[in-house]
Amino acid sequence: MSSTGVNVFRWSALAFGVFYGFSHQRTITTTQRAQHAQHEYEQKQKLIDQAKAEYAKKKNPSVASADDVVTDVNSPNFDLEKLLEKISKESP
Repeated sequence: MSSTGVNVFRWSALAFGVFYGFSHQRTITTTQRAQHAQHEYEQKQKLIDQAKAEYAKKKNPSVASADDVVTDVNSPNFDLEKLLEKISKESP
């Protein structure tokens, strides 16, 4: 037969293991929820930024970036110098 001291140690180890498992699982769950919430926030922020960019592009279509070069010779916005600079940058 086991002595009383050994039984107390066994039950104490069992209780400690259950307590540790519960607290560790709670920590893991909390961390995963925080990561999931952060991921959702980043996705929503990305969509908002895309929508703002599309709205700005739709609202001001005349704003041209530096890469937009008109290649149509008959267009009133045609600039030969910009076209030649673009060609020289593309093929050094």
